[in-house]
Amino acid sequence: MNYLIVGLGNIGSEYADTRHNIGFMVADELVKQAGASFSLLKLAYYSEFKQRGHNVTVIKPTTYMNLSGKAVNYYMQQCKVPIQNVMVIVDDLAIPFGSLRMKPKGSSAGHNGLKSIEQLCGGQVYPRLRFGIGDNYPKGRQVDYVLGPFDKDEQAELPALIDHSVKMIQSFVNIGIELTMTNLNTK
Repeated sequence: MNYLIVGLGNIGSEYADTRHNIGFMVADELVKQAGASFSLLKLAYYSEFKQRGHNVTVIKPTTYMNLSGKAVNYYMQQCKVPIQNVMVIVDDLAIPFGSLRMKPKGSSAGHNGLKSIEQLCGGQVYPRLRFGIGDNYPKGRQVDYVLGPFDKDEQAELPALIDHSVKMIQSFVNIGIELTMTNLNTK
């Protein structure tokens, strides 16, 4: 069975450690733990490895966030991955920092990366791992918050949260989304 894991983020050093790039950070750790590495290919940084007999492709789109669907659609076709085996890792303002929630489907909730995937990959029915970044910003400063770095307290917690995210993705590949949600979603 083939799986496509998509870490959402923006390319460029100015975005490297920002909240909006948590998808890239989780994808990096997933690939590192698998003993694999990324190569720059068409539309994305690309990696692949085997996990318990499954072919796992991991991409970090190089299209910028608002065109992420272009890369996701391309690699779904290339790697012959059905939509239910695509896992998108995304930052989420609607849930508190420290919360990790896997869902089988959902709306874009205004997230430009998810909007693009919806438009180009056939709707809202694809799994996603929502990494809570909270909404601790003054009115009108959402963009600065999302494109800003994690604060000191958050940075201290990030390694454990990223590691838990990797466990969730590995579980999704091994035993499916339902059991993963039951066993590993956090508040």
